[in-house]
Amino acid sequence: MVDFEKGNGLVPVIIQDFQTLEVLMLGYMNEEAWHKTQQEKKVTFYSRSKNRLWTKGEESGHFLEVKSYYIDCDHDTILIKARPLGPTCHTGSRSCFETEFGANFILELERIVNYRYDFPSEESYVNRLRGRGINKIAQKVGEEAVETVIAALAETENDFINETSDLLFHLIVLIKEKGLSLEKIAKNLEGRHQ
Repeated sequence: MVDFEKGNGLVPVIIQDFQTLEVLMLGYMNEEAWHKTQQEKKVTFYSRSKNRLWTKGEESGHFLEVKSYYIDCDHDTILIKARPLGPTCHTGSRSCFETEFGANFILELERIVNYRYDFPSEESYVNRLRGRGINKIAQKVGEEAVETVIAALAETENDFINETSDLLFHLIVLIKEKGLSLEKIAKNLEGRHQ
């Protein structure tokens, strides 16, 4: 239960990209905005400047689809993990914060691979690789793994970075081909750590 009384009817809401975990924006909700967000699965704020409910994307079409939400321990702040349908910031940036992009690019890469699966195009390497079947995809992972080991032992740091990047890319495609996700792999690793 969210405690709207502490903030005179408003609570801060942090929006985080559900895949990359990047913080996209901060807004405020009143109880009505919170209920609308839960019902429609699109983030709706209470706009303090407009003095009304405001669904993010109502003008631009860049909605924030709710994937999950969490209420903090004091029940006066909400964290929403969302899928952004376009830039989040009114300036056209992906985030309202000028953070360095790339820390979670592997998750963004998974999103790109998923998009290529959902909307195949002839120009897409992912589509061509997928068309060759799982055996070819698995073979590419093996080839890239060997090239990564060789680069680690006998080549430059730049060669190693490039080969490791190729390996990770092809592994993400193989994970998708198997119908899994990086999230499942991460949860497995987390379970092993415990």
